[in-house]
Amino acid sequence: MKRNTLAICLSRALACAVLLPPCAALAAPAPAPAPGPAAAAAGEPKQLDAVVVQGEIAYRNRAPDIEPTLVYDLEYFQRFEPNTVGDMLKRVPGVGFVGSDIMEYDGAQLRGLGGGYTQVLINGKKVPGAGDDRSFYVDRIPAEMVDHIEIKRSASANRSGDAMAGAINIVLRDAYVFDGSYVRIGANRWDDGEVNPTFGAVTSFEALGGRLLAGVNVQDRYRSKFKRSDRFTDDTMEEKVSWEDQTEVKDGRDYSANLSYTAEVGETGRFGVDAFYVKTDRDVTEVSFEEEVDDDEVENKRVPGLNPYDQKNYGIGLDYRFDMAGGTTRLSLDHARFEDYEGTTEGEHVYVGDAAGWDETWSIDGAEWDETVYEAEAIDAKDSETGFTLAHTRPLGRAELQFGIDVRNKKRESLVTSYEWEADEEGQAAPAFPADYALDGSVASVIEEKRVDPYVMLSGRGEVFAWEAGLRYETTRGQVEYIEDEESEGRIDKDYDQLLPSVNLRWDVTDADRISLSLAKTVKRPNFNELIPALLDGEFGDNDYIGNPELEPETANGIDLGFEHRLGRRGVVGLNFFYRDVKDLIELVNTGAPSEAAVEDYEDDIADMVDDGDYASEAEAIAANPFEAESWLFTSANVGDGKVYGFEFDLSTPLSAFGMDDTGVFLNYSWVDSRVDDFMGRRRFNDQAKSTFNIGFIQDLPALAASFGLTYRKQGDAYARFLGEEAIIRYGGELDAFVEKRFGRNFSVRLSANNLLDASKDEFFDKFNTLEDQLDRDYDEYELETEEAGPSYQLVMRMAF
Repeated sequence: MKRNTLAICLSRALACAVLLPPCAALAAPAPAPAPGPAAAAAGEPKQLDAVVVQGEIAYRNRAPDIEPTLVYDLEYFQRFEPNTVGDMLKRVPGVGFVGSDIMEYDGAQLRGLGGGYTQVLINGKKVPGAGDDRSFYVDRIPAEMVDHIEIKRSASANRSGDAMAGAINIVLRDAYVFDGSYVRIGANRWDDGEVNPTFGAVTSFEALGGRLLAGVNVQDRYRSKFKRSDRFTDDTMEEKVSWEDQTEVKDGRDYSANLSYTAEVGETGRFGVDAFYVKTDRDVTEVSFEEEVDDDEVENKRVPGLNPYDQKNYGIGLDYRFDMAGGTTRLSLDHARFEDYEGTTEGEHVYVGDAAGWDETWSIDGAEWDETVYEAEAIDAKDSETGFTLAHTRPLGRAELQFGIDVRNKKRESLVTSYEWEADEEGQAAPAFPADYALDGSVASVIEEKRVDPYVMLSGRGEVFAWEAGLRYETTRGQVEYIEDEESEGRIDKDYDQLLPSVNLRWDVTDADRISLSLAKTVKRPNFNELIPALLDGEFGDNDYIGNPELEPETANGIDLGFEHRLGRRGVVGLNFFYRDVKDLIELVNTGAPSEAAVEDYEDDIADMVDDGDYASEAEAIAANPFEAESWLFTSANVGDGKVYGFEFDLSTPLSAFGMDDTGVFLNYSWVDSRVDDFMGRRRFNDQAKSTFNIGFIQDLPALAASFGLTYRKQGDAYARFLGEEAIIRYGGELDAFVEKRFGRNFSVRLSANNLLDASKDEFFDKFNTLEDQLDRDYDEYELETEEAGPSYQLVMRMAF
């Protein structure tokens, strides 16, 4: 492994700083207490009955952090009874969910950028997830496990720099913050009449010489939706060639638990343990009915599909802080893991009839059975992250010095095995998986990344100004191995280093007004599927694709400029402008090599010419008909630069100025734009929603011990352009409501409703076979797709004791 001079020097400098004479701290002010037991010791833990019966409307908190941070407690969201962190984040400024199914919120996107650009942390620690783009599906974490959510708009040296769009820190409930117990019991009713239960319980108390908090949550997860697709020869929609009706039901159960233990050690030490476990056990059942006309024939297909999956997310973190050498030293160890086991099957029952049967009504009357085929795929994937942090904070003159080193190891293992089955006759029973299937190949990959990231940061806090400046040096040693049909295709090593400076300034102009400025360099590592050198036949229309393990990470120099104004005692209004100058963008490029299909078609044509007697030999046929490919082999490469910019506005306040202390209003709006050059020219970043908008109110009725509220959410259109396909994604507006009744200090009942406007997800696809066809707008197909799920209702009872 190569040695890097800068990394060595930084590490030595950090080690030497520990030995700074303690007398340097005598003239410096004492550092602010870290959150946790030290802060909790100054006041009593929050009583959990306040979570059950909220005496006041909760608003966004004004964060004390120097870096621009928005903080939202669980109580901010809770009256609308979110089931998951995704349900919570949909109300936060700048968070989009392009690509998620209607009424589902899994891959959170800050600033409209894909999930891989948004860092998701749990208790400040990185967690692995299911996405090839390194994203974490936030709907895996139940809302009841959460204490608060932090939206970090810019970077700091003491946090991993892979947060180009920003970071979402999900802070779970902590033993020192809460005291007491409560239970949550409820039921969800879906649009198709299905009713599912939900249960949660949390308790916190003194135990084992410290404080202990434990929570459990069990909720049935269900979603039924209907999808309609209509396909045409081109975008004029004058000639329809096929249609499809599909029903999908996601039915399963999530089990989750979290644990927090904190204890004082000696006079200055504090030891903490936090852990979480989430298990998702779900079946996705699909049935499609398709009709397609081709010349003088009509094909009617019934396509059943089943995708049962068992996914687990779990993690544990140990943290120990103690006074040392005139400052505070922190040791932290964490491990998180994601496991995914799936067995997907999909069949096609094909019936062929006369073109006269084309009437947009699925029927096999008068048609003959053609074939029944099934394909299956088994997925076994594991993704783990293990990290260790050593950090020291100490006064340095009138400033505070923090330095440390983060060591992290990530390993992702994936095995995908393909199977196939074909019926011998009509009516033959569907195959049992995997016993009745024939093996059709397997693809495995192992990706490992080892990081050693030293950092140093200086900060200072005055009555008016607060500032923070730091350097983080991230070193990554990567290794990619690809295995096809149990034979290794080779192992490739890839190393890269990044120096990431950051500066954050905060100016309290008045007691009510605050200006913040942040400058930071961030990084985005390549997607996993972009690194694996596996040849994917026909991945983009007729074009093939192969990954590139030599990719460099994308980097961005960014700026955030924000203004925040306090409205009375509890309200806040803020406006933030941001800009990211992205370097080494990863985009699709043509290798210049023909696709496998192009070569095979040409060889077949040459053989046919010889067989038909047109030429005496293959050599003569080739000489007269030179090879001209129409489809190619593409890969990913670092191609150039891009820009992302926009603004975010948010308002959270009671209407006290109008004498309405018991009315709270919430409004946020984000507008984003970007520029990227790809194989066709200029476009926006793929799947970047142009805007996100939330507006709502809560009306408290103290005399009746009741309240009610509404929120409306709208996400702007998103555009995506890939080789062979272009898409526009549009979501309808969502209207949610709640009404609650409180009984004393310990009991409440809340009825909430989601998607009252029956919003749909609409997609418009332009499809092409080759790049030349795409440039010439020579369509293979134009498709309109609409997805609907209907409203849902939830009744929840909470009781504290």
